[in-house]
Amino acid sequence: MHKRRVQSMHGGLWEFPGGKLERDESPQAALVRELREELGIEIEVGALQPVSFAVSEIGASAADRPILIALYACRNWIGEPQCLEGEAIGWFAPAEIGALAMPPLDVPLAARLCEMLAAGLI
Repeated sequence: MHKRRVQSMHGGLWEFPGGKLERDESPQAALVRELREELGIEIEVGALQPVSFAVSEIGASAADRPILIALYACRNWIGEPQCLEGEAIGWFAPAEIGALAMPPLDVPLAARLCEMLAAGLI
């Protein structure tokens, strides 16, 4: 998990690493890029396994666009993860994840990840 910068929206909360898609970028390519930028690791798109997704509600104004987060699992990468952005990174056992303070969309993603781990699906 990755701890958001204190001064950002949802500052100080734990989240899954990743970020916004750039123009003409697939979700998988965006994750490869974001993990390089945030954690300094290299991954192959083929190493990503879809886990789940979460969508925010449509906001009251046109500026409040919905957010879609796609969660992928990855067990193979090159490099040692390091905190290049944000406040901290951490490894947590499934039993610990539920106790972390997280942005609202990360909560159901964490629950689904734990379910899939318990079932041996990832």
